[in-house]
Amino acid sequence: MSHGTIVCSDLSFAWPDDTPVFHELSFTLTAGSTGLVAPNGSGKSTLLKLIAGELRPGAGSVSVGGTLGHLPQTLPLTGDLTVAEVLGVDAVIRALDAVESGDVSEEHFTTIGDDWDIEERTRAQLDRLGLGGLALDRRLGTLSGGQVVSLGLAAQLLARPDVLLLDEPTNNLDRDARHRLYDVLADFPGLLLVVAHDRALLDRMDGIAELGSSRLRFYGGNFTAYEEAVRAEREVAEKNVRNAEQELKREKRELQQARERAERRAANAARNLKSAGLPRIFAGTMKRGAQESAGRAGQTHAARVGDAKARLDEAGRALREEQRLSLDLPDTQVPAGRNLFLGEGMRVRHGGRDVFGEAGVDLSVRGPERIALTGPNGAGKTTLMRLITGDLTADSGEIRRGEGRVAYLSQRLDLLDPDRTVAENFAVFAPERPEAERMNLLARFLFRGPRAHLPVGVLSGGERLRATLACVLCAEPAPQLLLLDEPTNNLDLVGVGQLESALESYRGAFLVVSHDERFLAGIGVNRWLRLAHGTLEETSAPEL
Repeated sequence: MSHGTIVCSDLSFAWPDDTPVFHELSFTLTAGSTGLVAPNGSGKSTLLKLIAGELRPGAGSVSVGGTLGHLPQTLPLTGDLTVAEVLGVDAVIRALDAVESGDVSEEHFTTIGDDWDIEERTRAQLDRLGLGGLALDRRLGTLSGGQVVSLGLAAQLLARPDVLLLDEPTNNLDRDARHRLYDVLADFPGLLLVVAHDRALLDRMDGIAELGSSRLRFYGGNFTAYEEAVRAEREVAEKNVRNAEQELKREKRELQQARERAERRAANAARNLKSAGLPRIFAGTMKRGAQESAGRAGQTHAARVGDAKARLDEAGRALREEQRLSLDLPDTQVPAGRNLFLGEGMRVRHGGRDVFGEAGVDLSVRGPERIALTGPNGAGKTTLMRLITGDLTADSGEIRRGEGRVAYLSQRLDLLDPDRTVAENFAVFAPERPEAERMNLLARFLFRGPRAHLPVGVLSGGERLRATLACVLCAEPAPQLLLLDEPTNNLDLVGVGQLESALESYRGAFLVVSHDERFLAGIGVNRWLRLAHGTLEETSAPEL
């Protein structure tokens, strides 16, 4: 296997409506693992598609040295495909079966090529990703979302690419599946380029690349090292801005003082000339000379003010926009110990089976608990949340709900009307708040000026999350119990940070389903539950 390379030269790309994405982007990547980071809408997935040849650049070029594999965020697979077809090994296995049956046609040997060990390699790869029990003739429609993602990765690895592009590969994976993926990727010998919001995965990268419209900035080390480097850059930039602001004030003050001195000298000169009784022509010459001298001094100071403004602008451009939320949400306060939900012996039958076992599950939620609900894919976590909201009725068991409002944020973030603007949606959730107060609150969620008047349907994933959080957390009445189902799926790291900020400010109880352990550690979870094999158990926080 060669080590693989990616070379982009003056790459430019725009969407059909002429919305620009990249302009003369140039970079080179060689062997090793690199995490690609940038805010939502910056073009991370688009760049991967350009590298993979799925999109064509408007100008410039992309070249890949070696064979390439690409696992997109949304896999273009249908439920009728078999596991073998997804892995791309079905034709080789059929040829092997034919040869073993005595059919020695040349076409079978051509199909097999050097892949006489394909079944062994396939089984080994599936085992490494926790899919050892899958029959090769099993249909894709019978698999969970996490199994489909792992299967897609197995298909790419079986092809033994030199360059591997992964777009959010840990979405929908439970804890065990994530750690198996980490181990598999650690052994990948070629060039690995990963788009992810999974900080545990990014902390296993050799380097981080920050994507902009016209450049890719490389940082050595993992994501934690990148965050420290960005923090240091921001501190330097803030210091430079403060210094430039002080310099501009000083230059403006000195310009004003120079003008005042020139005016005083001119006035004194006029009085002195008049008292001296000099000839008019000589007096006029001296007056013009004084005015020209004052003008030159003024121009010098004005130029220095202009230079100071330019330095301030330059310092401001180097200053990264603050993208964390700063909130105060006193209306979400819940008294300690208040019962918000109590369910005993809850049973739900689905697909001919008891989701929570024959005995059912018990769950109590009190204010202001911060609960993480974990467990393998398909264990019934979303079903349990729907029981709490009342969207689903238990087949048996006793359920008591508290008086406080319950708010539910699904993975799809479909709570808001996509045709209404952010401000209009907010007004629906908080109709009694004055408009000025609503706009001030939206600004705290980073919707300022015209951004507050965009339709929700055109927002990026991170923006839609902020709009939904604004409407839910500032609603009337405020929620005392907040349910979040995989809230970080498809969010970039900026969006995850904003969600953490909002939940830090929230004073009610919440229950969150997430496989993102770093995210759970960052939001102050104080109670851990694990749902598996029909049993709900109290657990301790996982080691990161």
